[in-house]
Amino acid sequence: MLVVSVVVSSAAVMFYGTSLMRSSFMEEASLQAGSTLRLAVAALDGHLKRYEPLPRLIADHENIEELLSQPQDPGLRLAANRYLKMINTLLDSSDIYVIDMTGDTIAASNFEGPASFVGQNFSYRPYFQEAAQGRPARFYALGTTSAKRGYYFSAPVEVGGSILGVIVFKVDIDVIEATWQGGEYKIFVSDPEGIIFMSGNPDWLYKSLLALTEERLARTTASRRYSDARLEELPVRRHTLDGYDLMDVQSEGTSREYLVLSEYVETADWTVNVLTDTTSVHAQARTTVIAIVLSLCLAGMALAVVLQRKARRDQWLAMEIERKAELERRVEERTADLARVNLQLRQTQADLIQAGKLAGLGQMSAALSHEFNQPLAAVKNYADSATLLIERGRAPEARDNLARISSLIDRMASLSRHLRNFARKPNEKLGPVALADVLNDTLEIVAARLATADASLTLDLGAVPPVVNAGSVRLQQVLVNIITNAADAVEGLDDRAISLTARATGGRAVIEVRDHGPGVPPAIAERIFDPFFTTKGPGKGLGLGLSISYNIVKDFGGDLTVSHHPEGGAVFRIDLALADALSEAAE
Repeated sequence: MLVVSVVVSSAAVMFYGTSLMRSSFMEEASLQAGSTLRLAVAALDGHLKRYEPLPRLIADHENIEELLSQPQDPGLRLAANRYLKMINTLLDSSDIYVIDMTGDTIAASNFEGPASFVGQNFSYRPYFQEAAQGRPARFYALGTTSAKRGYYFSAPVEVGGSILGVIVFKVDIDVIEATWQGGEYKIFVSDPEGIIFMSGNPDWLYKSLLALTEERLARTTASRRYSDARLEELPVRRHTLDGYDLMDVQSEGTSREYLVLSEYVETADWTVNVLTDTTSVHAQARTTVIAIVLSLCLAGMALAVVLQRKARRDQWLAMEIERKAELERRVEERTADLARVNLQLRQTQADLIQAGKLAGLGQMSAALSHEFNQPLAAVKNYADSATLLIERGRAPEARDNLARISSLIDRMASLSRHLRNFARKPNEKLGPVALADVLNDTLEIVAARLATADASLTLDLGAVPPVVNAGSVRLQQVLVNIITNAADAVEGLDDRAISLTARATGGRAVIEVRDHGPGVPPAIAERIFDPFFTTKGPGKGLGLGLSISYNIVKDFGGDLTVSHHPEGGAVFRIDLALADALSEAAE
């Protein structure tokens, strides 16, 4: 029966457990990939939005309007070419060019290059057709002349109420794409026809996720989106498992399965995709199930041993009954000894468990205990002293002691309130925040950590402490994270000094926190604000504090950076806008 039970249980675990474990690990992988997808979409959107309003601004320049009014004037062409080249160099874009209403390019930033756009006709491009009708347009494609991929912004050029031409701004996207190569995830961008336009894997460029039907090819050919590039179908098979979208990709005779997360970006008319290799997901699920089955088998073996020992013990006891009373007495004594040993073992185990609980509670309450014990001791002394003074009729002095007791109680209540406010999830709007007040609340929270590290914190807020545009609780969270990290960095060192300075300059407030720890090497500085990146040992941090702080400062419209001080140690720099109230007061 025991063997049958173990076999049935193992079969049930293999059948149902594999699916449950796979679904659990797949959900975890999906959450991580979703974060990567949001970052990729945000990076692309941010990169493109930098250039979106530029075509309209350039279209209003007098050089462009005069050229389209007199397109055959060589002087105006030369002036427009030089102007476009200067703007292109200044903005670090790919190309800028002007097209007349026939689709011919009459001026371009690359007019001196071997692949000049001047004289080329782009009337077939959708960005020209829409702009020629008076609508700003977007388009991404492989350049037919430059053979370089880019994202195009276009705008009509109106002179005297009439559209005389189109200004086109081409943005290079290779910078964004380069960050996708060699990472844990495969990131690519596909067009509405399913053709991959951007990819961290160069072999996937211009490959189609969908069948290249005549209709799709005709639509792509009409706009010459991919010029003369050879379009091929990527050997993939889409399917779902446990509600997740999966993709099998064939490569060099092998097939690899990926978890697929996608987001359609309407403004760019493309889809950003993130693929996660599911090999580790299946391996983790199998490993977990195997571990459970092995545990069941070991439990079965342990139970079999116990049952076997019980059977032998029963047989031995039956034989002992037939023996002399002396043997029975010895058996009873031995059984009693074993019972006492088992009782001692159980008591020892209970003591160890209780000690573990107390140790955990001690770690959690150490900081609060340190802050509350000294005021409580002082309260006790003042209360005893007040009692004696009252008995001796010295009421004024006793009243002074009671006032001191009240002050200490207010101190402990203030600390409790600060900790409670700090733990509460913020729900606040941006507004004027006095840095001095935020630092007062921050010091209430970090005082215990500074004392534990035996670190000293010096403040220098200048003659007039800045008032910044931020959220009080979230700014406090940023300062707590940075000062606590500084305390971690200097703990155990000879120089445990930490300094915080704040200055207002040019409409901005700059807050710098410097420690004298080991500093931040360049390799770590590049990743220190990434989620889940930490240099601390196991169990000492999740690597989320600085990432959260970075995003909070960005929400304030500021910037958070880190650098290595020439004399040693790390310097965290927070750059925030000064509040309007302070600016008006300064004026």
